[in-house]
Amino acid sequence: MISAPDGHDTGDSAAAVVTHVRRLIDHGALGPGARLPPERDLAQQIGVSRPTVRAGLRTLAALGVVRSRRGSGTYIPEGPPTLGSEALSFLAALHKFTADDVYEARRILEVGAAGLAAERATPDQLATLADEVAGLFASLNERQVFLVHDINFHRGVAAASRNPIVASLVEMVSALYYERRRITAARAVDRDLRDAADAHRQIYQAIRARDVERARRAMHDHLIRARSYQAKETSGEQSSPLKARGAGVQSEGSRKAQRPAPARERRTDTAERRTPNLERRTSTVPRAAR
Repeated sequence: MISAPDGHDTGDSAAAVVTHVRRLIDHGALGPGARLPPERDLAQQIGVSRPTVRAGLRTLAALGVVRSRRGSGTYIPEGPPTLGSEALSFLAALHKFTADDVYEARRILEVGAAGLAAERATPDQLATLADEVAGLFASLNERQVFLVHDINFHRGVAAASRNPIVASLVEMVSALYYERRRITAARAVDRDLRDAADAHRQIYQAIRARDVERARRAMHDHLIRARSYQAKETSGEQSSPLKARGAGVQSEGSRKAQRPAPARERRTDTAERRTPNLERRTSTVPRAAR
């Protein structure tokens, strides 16, 4: 065993690196946006080899704790916390999670998140949601673009709940869906897309109005309908495993090559300055639905 500078014995393993970084976070030496020491320094501090440091950093990256920037170093991510989706993806394949399982989890998480967002959303977060709704209506003929706005809207609602645990869990479940949803997105019918866009707008309007119960009800109803859209896209195979099916029009997740960024607060003066644009940019929707 090799004794680390702080007196703790560590083996030559990636676990030692994870433990060391966790200790730095617990003691306040590292926080969001902070840059980790270079590999050489970490190896000396922990008493392990540089390849072991790299293995430990890969473990931390998979957990969403650190992120590497080419030519710059390794950082603790800023913004809303995220959890790596790989573990849940493996579990889904191993235990044959169904789309029903995941939609049920989404309702448990996102209905509550919508209610909290109605209470807690900041002006910037409201403006972000307004932008995503406008993007949905603007991309009705572009399935993949529509999907990205869909994903970002739900992430935005979770972020607006101001509960980092809820936001992290929604992000992780979203990632589970997106890999398959992007494959079936082209099968979505126009009527369902328009209905989905309008459902997102109703959720946004309830959150903006600070109407907790209406926000919760709108999110619940939307997810129920989204599940029926998915059934259409997958030829009605309603009980097949998740790995063999796509998510509904409103499902979301993450793809390595073109993953929509996690929800972050966008800088604006006020939501009210941006909200009128929503009405102008969604003018193709019947007035009665606004």
